[in-house]
Amino acid sequence: VPGKPGSNLLLYLIVGGTVTGTGVYVRCLNKCAFIGEGLSDLFPAALGARPDVPSHVPFLLIGGGTAAFAAARSIRARDPGARVLIVSEDPALPYMRPPLSKELWFSDDPHVTETLRFKQWNGKERRYVSLGQERQRRGSIKKLLMIKVVHMDVRGNTVKLNDGTQISYDKCLIATGGSPRNLPAIERAGKDVQQRLTLFRKIEDFKSLEKISRQVKSITIIGGGFLGSELACALGRRAQTRNLEVIQLFPENGNMGKVLPEYLSNWTTEKVRREGVNVMPNAVVKSVSVSGNRLLIKLKDGRKVETDHIVAAVGLEPNVELAKSAGLEVDSDFGGFRVNAELQARSNIWVAGDAACFYDIKLGRRRVEHHDHAVVSGRLAGENMTGAAKPYWHQSMFWSDLGPDVGYEAIGLVDSTLPTVGVFAKATAKDTPKSATEQSGTGIRSESETEAEASEVPVSPSSSLTPQVPKEGEDYGKGVIFYLRDKVVVGIVLWNIFNRMPIARKIIKDGEAHADLNEVAKLFNIHED
Repeated sequence: VPGKPGSNLLLYLIVGGTVTGTGVYVRCLNKCAFIGEGLSDLFPAALGARPDVPSHVPFLLIGGGTAAFAAARSIRARDPGARVLIVSEDPALPYMRPPLSKELWFSDDPHVTETLRFKQWNGKERRYVSLGQERQRRGSIKKLLMIKVVHMDVRGNTVKLNDGTQISYDKCLIATGGSPRNLPAIERAGKDVQQRLTLFRKIEDFKSLEKISRQVKSITIIGGGFLGSELACALGRRAQTRNLEVIQLFPENGNMGKVLPEYLSNWTTEKVRREGVNVMPNAVVKSVSVSGNRLLIKLKDGRKVETDHIVAAVGLEPNVELAKSAGLEVDSDFGGFRVNAELQARSNIWVAGDAACFYDIKLGRRRVEHHDHAVVSGRLAGENMTGAAKPYWHQSMFWSDLGPDVGYEAIGLVDSTLPTVGVFAKATAKDTPKSATEQSGTGIRSESETEAEASEVPVSPSSSLTPQVPKEGEDYGKGVIFYLRDKVVVGIVLWNIFNRMPIARKIIKDGEAHADLNEVAKLFNIHED
């Protein structure tokens, strides 16, 4: 290396680098990675200079996803002088994941994987950018990217990085998220099958699958939940104009079978089929192998499926590797780090996001895998790390869109094994995800929802019409589905009803038994037209 006689060139060889909108981050052999604020930061790294890693930080955030970013913002809001360090093994700053299975697939841009530009349902163009690209005040938040915390000493308040560096902390947040689950049948199948498999989670997965969808003749999606159904609709819509076969298979009786009541799950399944998808319910994968140039999926009931590529969308496995060295408890039922209502695992350790199994003071112990929960729990953890001592009560919401025409928002415990009461009405042209984003001005509906209170939402006078449960075969245009436990509403799905989530949140917060849910449904103005 010039200017460093006798130094080991290989030690400082750059093995990866990416130019971003805010700077350059590089990866060197045996050295940690960092993000710089300008191109000039690349050159010291090439000469082997270490980034400025503090030996001690007041606030250490392990993980670089949405929860960590929300916590960092929350800490800084309550303590403007706070010094925060984010350590993440990801190569990018936190970013919004929802468009990866929604709007990006409907882009008309042939170079969408490069530009990441897409039109929201409301027609407004948006570039898919990192959450972390908003400017922070100088020196307030530092990030170490592409580096992993491998050991945690809770008693000594220190962590060890995978390059041997040790950092001590006063308070720590674990926001390590989760990794996509795979099917045992696929894991046993060998490398030839693994090379034709996508575990969909990150921007890189979108880019890869988008390219694959242009090259192969058949894609099979395994999984009938949120992600699997959204991807099936997106690829199905694309297949209508290309020579592409899209298959979706899952063990449940219908799409979203673990969430929606049976009649609505069946309707959703038909909706996905109308999008051009060959939906195969009650399908349990027995084995996967290579047959000729194709993949052969054998199901337990004897059916066989031939395809070119598989997308496994079967949930997340929380990343809890630190539990062993830290002596932290992992919940045996839900998975994830077990924490209290304040999201604490120890007096100075908090957990947020997908990896947190928390106690909800209204609904009991839970673990939630949704974007809005990462925002809500990260924000609460940040507040509590600065002394707020607040319990988890502000229910996060989640949403799913089956294209621009059908979507729903949900809150609380939405489990198809619970008793439900559904009240529906005929939909109008404005009862669609597309219309909802036109009214709110944002494609990420939780951005506005999480801050609102029920009192801020205008409610029209109750309609004189009496809501009716739809008859079998009717079109479920829009409606409210109440999920009950001991006659108390614990979950609500708003089907093609938007901008009413604060009302649903208040109903769950009140925790009251309702004699007539038809009257409660009127609060959502489903008959206002």
